[in-house]
Amino acid sequence: MKKVAVKLGIDSEDLASCVACGLCLPHCPTYRVTQEESASPRGRIALMRQAETTGLIDQEFVEFMDACVQCRGCETACPAGVPFGSMMETTREALAEQTRYQPLWRRWGYRILGCPKILTLGSKVLAVLQKLNLLPSKLALPKIPLLQGRLVPSGRDVWLFTGCVMDAWMRDTHRAVQRVIEAAGAGVRFPDKQAACCGALHVHAGLGHEARRLAERTMEAFPGQAPILVDSAGCGAQLKEYGRLLDSAAAHEFSQRVLDVHEWLVNHLDALPPAHADAPRIAIQDPCHLRHVQQSHDPVRVVLARYVEPVILDDEGLCCGAGGAYSMLHADTAAAVRERKIGSIERAQVQEVVSANPGCLLHLRAGGVTVRHPLEIVDDLMRKDT
Repeated sequence: MKKVAVKLGIDSEDLASCVACGLCLPHCPTYRVTQEESASPRGRIALMRQAETTGLIDQEFVEFMDACVQCRGCETACPAGVPFGSMMETTREALAEQTRYQPLWRRWGYRILGCPKILTLGSKVLAVLQKLNLLPSKLALPKIPLLQGRLVPSGRDVWLFTGCVMDAWMRDTHRAVQRVIEAAGAGVRFPDKQAACCGALHVHAGLGHEARRLAERTMEAFPGQAPILVDSAGCGAQLKEYGRLLDSAAAHEFSQRVLDVHEWLVNHLDALPPAHADAPRIAIQDPCHLRHVQQSHDPVRVVLARYVEPVILDDEGLCCGAGGAYSMLHADTAAAVRERKIGSIERAQVQEVVSANPGCLLHLRAGGVTVRHPLEIVDDLMRKDT
């Protein structure tokens, strides 16, 4: 790729906010793996500055931008509050609009996520292939049922966001979450198919126009003022950022209604049945978009502690390498990042691991880790003890 003209459009104050102190480096999974300066947050920001100054980029620039997991661990570590996540999203959107950064086949793949009928059909095909043992074991997909059955609403106290891939492949997790919410005394509603996809993967890919279209659709699916609970960390982070994405009063108001389901449960724990069985030791893998974007990882520990002995991993919340579609598009780097996480899990010496994000669940399972959603554990122990 020859050098091409691109206007990134990043705010100059944001670009100047990074003082290259290096405190982000230990928290960047791609830098930890490659030890390349341009694969670090400050290195990528330096490339962004250069691109804005010259108005030109090359293939190396595109590759370093594309190789970012977008875990945003650097934001948590940064004392200057550099908004790296929004800078990366702006960069990728500029690349998607002005270059061939996102080929047509990928654009269609992302578009399918917002089309429930096509996604359901594709999932049924995968289910058949799975039953015939024709899928590679390294994919570590959950058992995908041919027939899932509907999610049945039980009231109007709270909404439960169901999403795209999680609803197509992991609806039993939604059912477990629903049972826990109901045990806390609330009735659960489900949105219609307008909320088929939150648009998180589209934002990561730079497909901003499609992400905003999905956001507008999703907002229409949740009328009223009831809280919107989310059991997927990536989806929850995206819904909470609709205000920034759409920059409208309605979007900001919508985002204020969104809570990770554990955030809601910490205020309703007393309504849950008490635990009586011996508490198993369970390690918690914090999804990046719960820890660094929503900053709501502590409620997971509080909720779990009612039923298990939670074990905190010793890696300070380092990314597992899933990154939405990242683990498929950058398989080698994602696997190398995951190995660090697996090492931390092995040192914890636990019976099981939990993670509140479907991408993390699938990626860790592909690495041989036994892992479930936190509220699946709670649901099992809650029903066992009653």
